[in-house]
Amino acid sequence: MKKIFTFSAMTVLTTFLLTGCIKENVGHHNEDYWLSKERGEVVFSSYCEYYVVETYYGYAVLRANGLYQPNEGAIVYGNFSNYGTRDFYDRYSGTIFTAQVVEYWLSYYEAQDAIYYYCPYGKNQIKKPTADSTTN
Repeated sequence: MKKIFTFSAMTVLTTFLLTGCIKENVGHHNEDYWLSKERGEVVFSSYCEYYVVETYYGYAVLRANGLYQPNEGAIVYGNFSNYGTRDFYDRYSGTIFTAQVVEYWLSYYEAQDAIYYYCPYGKNQIKKPTADSTTN
């Protein structure tokens, strides 16, 4: 009887500990969470792992981590105003991807210089901003 009680108590305790320690990814499946973040449009995406996002505060240069890299014209959401690796959301494809912000709050010409630095070979022309830009 004593062994059954001890075994039952250990089973309940183990079950409680293992099921109570679940990491919750807040926002990963909630589009409202992502839409509340900073919005940007990918204005340069090419063969290299770096791409440029135009935001309300200027341009950000991101380095793709992993296999996913958004295409030019994609509308993406996330924190583009700090250095570091973080998750972003491509609304049209519904993809959450990881990228590293290597430069942020750049002017058009600073972003052009940065992409020449990070992607020295090939065509590196960033789409020029227009008066009807949708990133505001």
